[in-house]
Amino acid sequence: MDKLINDFSFGLFFWQALILLVLILLLVKFAWKPIMQSITDREEGIKDALLSAENAKRDMENLQADNQRILNEARAERDAMLKEAREMKEKMIADSKNEAQEQGQKMIEQAKAAIENEKNAAMAELKLQVSTLSLSIAEKLLKDELSNKESQTKLVEKMLGDVKLN
Repeated sequence: MDKLINDFSFGLFFWQALILLVLILLLVKFAWKPIMQSITDREEGIKDALLSAENAKRDMENLQADNQRILNEARAERDAMLKEAREMKEKMIADSKNEAQEQGQKMIEQAKAAIENEKNAAMAELKLQVSTLSLSIAEKLLKDELSNKESQTKLVEKMLGDVKLN
């Protein structure tokens, strides 16, 4: 460093300073504006990229929120459909039970009616047989009774005694 200070020359210093000033002027005139423009353009590009990234992030969040909402709606719709299917199943089972009970009741009523009809027919048949038998017995008795005059008179008196006068 001592050698530099001892060998210092004002003429050389002047020319170096002048070259430096000319170089700075040339850089300012020709290179400074393009360099600053490219730095400004790069800064704008970075800002745009950040804005785009922020917008993409917001869009992604909105999309995720929409996806979640759609998923929730689909779950709610699925639950509603399952509930409706269960209700339909229960209604169909209840309707089937009611229909089976009604058919069973109709069958029981038809069976009771058939039994009643058969009972009435049997009773009518029995009455017919009893009346036929009674008539034949009465006919035989009357023949025996009416063949004898004395027994006829007793029968008439007995019947007259049985009749109540009003």
